[in-house]
Amino acid sequence: MLRRPEARPRAEAETPGPDGPDRPRVSRFTPAERWVHRATAVLMGICMVTAGCLYLPFLAELVGRRALVVTLHQWSGLLLPAPALLGLFSRAFRSDLRRLNRFGSHDRRWLRAALRRGQRAPSRPAGKFNAGQKLYAAYTAGAVLVMLGTGLLMWFTGLAPVLWRTGATFVHDWLALALAVVIAGHVRMAVRDPESRRGLRTGTVDPGWARREHPLWEHPGDSPPGCGPAGS
Repeated sequence: MLRRPEARPRAEAETPGPDGPDRPRVSRFTPAERWVHRATAVLMGICMVTAGCLYLPFLAELVGRRALVVTLHQWSGLLLPAPALLGLFSRAFRSDLRRLNRFGSHDRRWLRAALRRGQRAPSRPAGKFNAGQKLYAAYTAGAVLVMLGTGLLMWFTGLAPVLWRTGATFVHDWLALALAVVIAGHVRMAVRDPESRRGLRTGTVDPGWARREHPLWEHPGDSPPGCGPAGS
């Protein structure tokens, strides 16, 4: 199937940039997409903090009010998929989900370069999302669904026999620990990339950063969703 180049990101001519008041900025995320990310981050943060208060004795003693902590943990976990589900009403969000769900040959090159700690941009080709972001999104989405299922078994004790609830508790606890480690890595990468954080905060990024970090997104050659066997 022929591959069509992805449209260049739209530049906002009068948005102030980091290198000058009149430097054009590249549009990266819509308000709906930023809302989904922020709401998900808040709910995930509540889940992680309340989990720490429930499982770490010194935090439990410091916070107290265990019943309230349990309620916050349960409802924040139950609502965790809600922002993404509401985001499906946004065409831009659906388009980015398709990009995240497509893994091409350039993503494999990106991963090989990352494992070799290659720092040069040409060795790490990426569309709008790089391979690391795609893997993180896939892992987090799967983990949230598993955590939701096991959490419901633990919350509603009549849904399953004791053996199932015991297994659900084991999976829930250890997956929560693994998820905390992955999220910590995600936050660490975000701290090291101020322009990426600015993109999620304002919706726009510097064109130089876009060319350097996501060359296949800004330049022709990256196929849009649904137009080939590999794309971003």
